[in-house]
Amino acid sequence: MTKHFKASIGAAAALALSANMAFAMEITGAGSTFVFPVVAKWAAVYKGQSGDNLNYQSIGSGGGIAQIKAKTVTFGVTDKPLTGKELAAAGLTQFPVIIGGIVPIVNVRGLAPGKLVLNGPTLVAIFQGKIRRWDAPEIKKLNPGLALPGQAIAVVHRSDGSGTTYQFSTYLARISKDWADNIGADTAIDWPVGIGAKGNEGVAGNVGHISGAIGYVEYTYAKQNHLNYAKMINKDGKTVDATPDNFKAAAASADWAAAAKNNFVVLFLDDAGANTWPITATTSAVMYKNPGDKAASAAALKFFKWGMEKGDQLALGLDYVPLPQNAVSAIEASWKGIVGSGM
Repeated sequence: MTKHFKASIGAAAALALSANMAFAMEITGAGSTFVFPVVAKWAAVYKGQSGDNLNYQSIGSGGGIAQIKAKTVTFGVTDKPLTGKELAAAGLTQFPVIIGGIVPIVNVRGLAPGKLVLNGPTLVAIFQGKIRRWDAPEIKKLNPGLALPGQAIAVVHRSDGSGTTYQFSTYLARISKDWADNIGADTAIDWPVGIGAKGNEGVAGNVGHISGAIGYVEYTYAKQNHLNYAKMINKDGKTVDATPDNFKAAAASADWAAAAKNNFVVLFLDDAGANTWPITATTSAVMYKNPGDKAASAAALKFFKWGMEKGDQLALGLDYVPLPQNAVSAIEASWKGIVGSGM
């Protein structure tokens, strides 16, 4: 191989690299803290393969919806799916990204990880302020033989507009008519008791530092912060642990073809099944059907396509459940309605 030929190859490679970097896209997103760990992981790996950079702000579902409606980001992400009316009014579309679990996290003196068991009615009473101590009869009944301290319960909840709050409070509303009638379910609610914290990160941090605390976060945050989380008794009366397999079991009965016709509004809360985790959720990306920046929008869809098709192992490594293939197919078919998507 001549020096001239080697130099030509080197020049061609440098030119190709330069061209790739020149055409690299800047994609912006904001919203759900629930999805942040997996989006951040996908983004880091995807940038190495495509050159495209994703800047995602983990500000809560309410903030994400506000930003996409203000057209300051390419996409928003929410754990509370928007209704068809809301989407149509703003010219938006939505699609699920990933499946995960929400867990009650606790910091109880002397309590070993993985030992505490709770159920829906007990969670309702704790977050209503009706059960105030860890040695309350209702908790002791669920945990025979477990040494529970006479310690006050400190409730920690989200203070920002949060899709995780929507999912958690919707679960409580399905368990309790009293909760449904008097407190309700939304991204922000009037909590009867407790202190507020911003984001899954804030709730995890507060529970970790306050002795006697209980809160709710996406499962990955509990694991990353080495927090103790409770097992749950599900709708079938079975005691289950928070695991990806049990999140998958909760989502197994989803009819994705029907969901596609209903703007992908899907909830996996208090579902039947021996292995189902009762507070399983999906999170959705929200984008404009006719985006102002069509190139950035198309780049965002390529990123999500890569994540759903190639990012399974990365998601599983963070204890999320990738969407099944029939869901991915239905989602990608829905992208044909986005102007400039190229899908």
